[in-house]
Amino acid sequence: MKYVTTTLAALCVCHLLAFAQSPSPPASPTPTPPHIPMWRCDLPGGTYEVAIRAILSVSTHEYIVDGAARVTEMNIDTPGSLAVRFYYIEPVISSSPLGIGQSTLDKVKELAEEAGERASAGDQPWQKVVKNYPTTTHAHTIEYRLDSKDQVQNLFNSADQAFRLNQDTDIKVQ
Repeated sequence: MKYVTTTLAALCVCHLLAFAQSPSPPASPTPTPPHIPMWRCDLPGGTYEVAIRAILSVSTHEYIVDGAARVTEMNIDTPGSLAVRFYYIEPVISSSPLGIGQSTLDKVKELAEEAGERASAGDQPWQKVVKNYPTTTHAHTIEYRLDSKDQVQNLFNSADQAFRLNQDTDIKVQ
């Protein structure tokens, strides 16, 4: 019986030593938030960021406003209540087929001068979005005015690629 008790005690000691040396069970991993692909655009007038999964469409188009200004615009449509538009505006050349008159050109010049007076010191009026409530204010619209058609096209290309490939994209407009 002494042999059985000694053997049993030795076995218990071996098991205790083995258990003490075995690694503890792994801790449950901390969940990491899911990665959300985003399109981010940094501009002199601010930053626009949107989850790519929320983009419904990306579009670009040109139009003439009151026969006096040509607008090249890029829009990103989402299911939210805010619309975003990036645009470049330029005066229509007086020799255009629309046949705008001198009075229209004078009105455009007058509006540009008024915008210049409202702009703070050092700012260029054509670099800012100018809204006159309620005539030109777009409710629920985020607007960015750009310096060239090329910038509009570059933003469109970037947003379109991010939308099609569902990949993070950052673009900076200087």
